[in-house]
Amino acid sequence: MEYTVRPISDPRQKAAITDDVLRALPEWFGIEAAIVEYVQEVPAMAYWAAWVSDRPVGFLALKRHNAYTTEIYCMGIRPEVHRAGLGSALVAACEAHSVQGGAEFLTVKTLDASRPHAGYAQTRAFYLARGFRPLEVFATLWDEANPCLFMAKALRPPV
Repeated sequence: MEYTVRPISDPRQKAAITDDVLRALPEWFGIEAAIVEYVQEVPAMAYWAAWVSDRPVGFLALKRHNAYTTEIYCMGIRPEVHRAGLGSALVAACEAHSVQGGAEFLTVKTLDASRPHAGYAQTRAFYLARGFRPLEVFATLWDEANPCLFMAKALRPPV
């Protein structure tokens, strides 16, 4: 499958792509309030979309925390194009942007394995395969039913 990944700067386009993709992923993003929050927050962030032909099918929003750390705030790929390399390409784009901006670490939060979920087991495997490592579980960050696994990847050695 041929696809392109490109940065998006238009806040309305970021919000529209995010809303469309997250609503196609109810297994991962089934909480309406969370979708609304992501749609409201991503326009202010660095953002890349993956396109097949002229259709956006995935995105990644990157949050800058400080001089050393960026976070994959939200990422989604429409299910019909899972496992085609789009997620890896989006992560590579945000890693390059983070390194160029001087960041040493890239982080992500996802559902911990203490709550069994086949889709999130795939998500954790995806991040592990790209060099992220689990650092800590925050059992109540989101709520008691959704324990948060905090993962990080070193982008370059500290200076």
